[in-house]
Amino acid sequence: MSGDRQHQGTFVYDGDCAFCTMCIRFIERRVPNNATIVPWQWADLPALGLTREQGLTAVQWVPAGATGAAGAGPVAIAALLRTSNPLWRGAGTVLDLRPVTAVAWLVYRWIADNRHRLPGGTAACAVPRQPGDTGT
Repeated sequence: MSGDRQHQGTFVYDGDCAFCTMCIRFIERRVPNNATIVPWQWADLPALGLTREQGLTAVQWVPAGATGAAGAGPVAIAALLRTSNPLWRGAGTVLDLRPVTAVAWLVYRWIADNRHRLPGGTAACAVPRQPGDTGT
């Protein structure tokens, strides 16, 4: 988080997932932002208005001063990108467009379901299936 810009929100991810952590390292190196980025395992979930289940399900975005997620998955990623420089803000704005978000959710779900097979992923990265989950 840059010291000269006002904090705009908290981005919560799965710190037990090596693939997710690798993506966060990329963001920390390449996407200047003024958000707090924290694994859900270390976050004060009640203070953020989040549940453990939300942390397990998808990345979350909680705007500064709010409680509860304003967005999950690609919507959360778009919100994080919009706290960055003009190039990344533009990418976040495009990602937040309804048709793009719809496609992004399909890609996000595929990545979430297969993150243990992706670079940096391990068996610990696998998202646990919920009862009645059909995998769609």
